[in-house]
Amino acid sequence: SGRALEGEVRGKRNTLLGLTFKPNTDDMREAPSISIIQALQDEGAEICAYDPEGMDQARGLLENVEFADNPYDAAADADALALVTEWDEFRALDLGRIAERMAGPVLVDLRNIYSPEEAERAGFAYSGVGVPSGAAAAGKSGTTSALEKRTIYLPVFYTPLRAHDTPEQLVCRLLLENTTPSPPP
Repeated sequence: SGRALEGEVRGKRNTLLGLTFKPNTDDMREAPSISIIQALQDEGAEICAYDPEGMDQARGLLENVEFADNPYDAAADADALALVTEWDEFRALDLGRIAERMAGPVLVDLRNIYSPEEAERAGFAYSGVGVPSGAAAAGKSGTTSALEKRTIYLPVFYTPLRAHDTPEQLVCRLLLENTTPSPPP
């Protein structure tokens, strides 16, 4: 997250696992990885990526990206890793091995493939997209407003998803901002 990266990604190595817009395809149309990579590169980040099927398509669309042969090579020396597409291959990663290869084991799990406990046991600082809880879900009056329905808290850092955030904006914000932990309302 940005907190772990101290709000600065310039010169930091960020790895994305999953480039296609959904698993089991090589289709890159409207893939969130494209805007995530562009935003991180705009801030000076170095990008390494891996996708089981979409590498050839991605090479034609993405500039200044290092493409790895597998998730473990992609994680080597990374300061942060974002799981962007929920490929089955990513559900069976050896998280301890991934964390050991990284310079700063920060995991931003946009698909909630792993539980916070599992990631933390492997040595990661973990951020995953969760669901509203308690008062945030029900509101004070017992009804839920449209904004409250879109407010999502990350299990570890409790960073609220803004009503207009897309998944790619969320991961960029997590990697770029200095997030201060605070409990959900």
